[in-house]
Amino acid sequence: MNQWRIHRREQVVNGFTLLELLVVMVIIGLLAGYVAPKYFSQVGKSEVKAAQAQIDSIEKALDQYRLDIGHYPPTEQGLAALTTRPTNEVKWQGPYLKKMAPPDPWGRPYLYKNPGERSEFDLYSYGKDGQPGGTGEAADITNW
Repeated sequence: MNQWRIHRREQVVNGFTLLELLVVMVIIGLLAGYVAPKYFSQVGKSEVKAAQAQIDSIEKALDQYRLDIGHYPPTEQGLAALTTRPTNEVKWQGPYLKKMAPPDPWGRPYLYKNPGERSEFDLYSYGKDGQPGGTGEAADITNW
């Protein structure tokens, strides 16, 4: 008797089904929806902290300028007096900053007034929205 043996080759399928891929995509979407808002709120807080640190650094340079000259630079000269000798200041020992004062984290220049309305001089940024006042990330960052 001849026995016929039928040999079947089992096919091994490597890969994922469409359903498995959809489940993974839903899970990734849920995780992104949970993590992204927390991450982006931290970015806003870090911009505010960076602005506060920059104002503190510029304020120290202004104090050093005052120690050398005897007064803070007038509003007309502004923060440029910290890096470039004003024509009428013979006691200038600068530069008091290595380079020009940086813009605030939102790309706008810091505002400087001397004499100040709130302190001897006012140094501030209007925050993320670029408008006076505001709350949260849009709040003004000041030296007073």
